[in-house]
Amino acid sequence: MRYRTRILAALGVFALGLAACSSSASTTTPPATSPAVTGGATVVGGSTAAPAAPPSSQQAKTTAPARQAACGAGQVDVTADVMSPATGHRGVKLTFSLAAGAAPCTLTGYPGVDTGAGGPLLHADRTPRGYMGGLPQGSDEPPTATLESNRPGTAVVEGIAVDASGNHCPLYTNLQVTPPNSTDTRTVAVTIDSCALHVHPVTG
Repeated sequence: MRYRTRILAALGVFALGLAACSSSASTTTPPATSPAVTGGATVVGGSTAAPAAPPSSQQAKTTAPARQAACGAGQVDVTADVMSPATGHRGVKLTFSLAAGAAPCTLTGYPGVDTGAGGPLLHADRTPRGYMGGLPQGSDEPPTATLESNRPGTAVVEGIAVDASGNHCPLYTNLQVTPPNSTDTRTVAVTIDSCALHVHPVTG
């Protein structure tokens, strides 16, 4: 009888040990799973994340527009129009346009202007601004005017119609005009009565 009691007690201890082991196994946290990498994509928690795009080996290049060449001989036609006169002042607007078939080009600076028929030779002095036109105040640097088929450049010639003694000045019937940085002189039919001339830069 005493031997049987010892066996039953041993069996009870063994059963309690099995129960403890089972409880411990059910509460154990499974180890964290490392992300798997498959063909360059990362698998996290059953979902696939696309790989980050590699940086481009070539940067986008911005090409600056080509600068137009200066106008040469034969590329520019010159015309002139009389501006509305003011008291004692006279003005002529010169228009520089592309000749037929010429490629776009640029003019920078002052045209050369001399009087033609009608009186003694006058050479126009270069002047940034004046009564009838020219550069804005505070700027003496001539701009660069790009001539295109529908985009001419202009410059203003000014004169004084009466001299210091009050005498009327000669009436000229044409002007000799040379575009800036050129030797291509054109005779332009236009009238201006003046004893002195001033020319302003070409503007677009």
